[in-house]
Amino acid sequence: MYIQLFLFLFVVTTLSALEPIAPLPTNMDHIDLEKAKLGRSLFFDPQLSSDKTISCHSCHSFDNGGADPRVVSIGVQGREGSIQSPTVYNAVYNFKQFWNGRADNLIEQAKGPLSDHAEMNMSPKELETRLNNSSYKETFHKVYHISTIKYEHIIDAISEFEKALVTPNSRFDQYLRGEIVLTPAEKKGYATFKSLGCITCHNGINVGANSFQKIGLFRPYPYNPDYKDRYDLTNKEYHKNVFKVPTLRNVSLNAPYFHDARAKTLNEAIVKMAYHNLGIDITKEEVQSIIVFLKSLEGERPKILDIE
Repeated sequence: MYIQLFLFLFVVTTLSALEPIAPLPTNMDHIDLEKAKLGRSLFFDPQLSSDKTISCHSCHSFDNGGADPRVVSIGVQGREGSIQSPTVYNAVYNFKQFWNGRADNLIEQAKGPLSDHAEMNMSPKELETRLNNSSYKETFHKVYHISTIKYEHIIDAISEFEKALVTPNSRFDQYLRGEIVLTPAEKKGYATFKSLGCITCHNGINVGANSFQKIGLFRPYPYNPDYKDRYDLTNKEYHKNVFKVPTLRNVSLNAPYFHDARAKTLNEAIVKMAYHNLGIDITKEEVQSIIVFLKSLEGERPKILDIE
């Protein structure tokens, strides 16, 4: 019996190691729970915006897979953003943050929307003053053992919450851990996903979000300088239309797609990516097959959203 168990575990471990996709962790051992719960309160609080109308959640809806269902987000005083807001789910596993990768981690990312003129439009000093004159002061004292709230504490709490926005136990994760067998349709979809070359850019623990790629690699994609790409940071011509590859986890939940929200449905997104970045005219059968696989990447709701 022990030999059979050992052989089973050996086979599962070996097969998992060969897979280009890795499962998400199922525990929250890396999270400071009290900081994350404080960060959750801040994430939902419009007090963090200059006119007290916009929260982080306004542009990252947990009813839309952690992303924004609008083409661009709307900030304070009705100001429009310049690019589609991506999901914050599993963002801790992104190798860079934002579409153009201008932030290295969640700490740096959290600072962006708070200070951006078109988003929340708050300076560090304004945030400190407002929260030090609110009911948050007691909570920050309990969590951080401080008498005065500083900007770095605010950012730290928000980023700790975002670290906890992990969606584990998708069917595909369970398959990778050897806990279930995929349906024939899911297997076929995964095989199609790999054989057509999608796996080249969408791999790793986040099924993407670990490299920069040009959209329009084989067939040109419309270029608009208003969308802040890698060129905006490097000023190198070959970085035009180069963006961070988005994660495909929960992708069936967070339409619209692409930095410019040009693809309104998952079907349309697959067709466009096949055309522009694989250089192929994908069949309807292949599209539907890939969609079945992508739906197997839907994970559980992050536990931090419901913990008391």
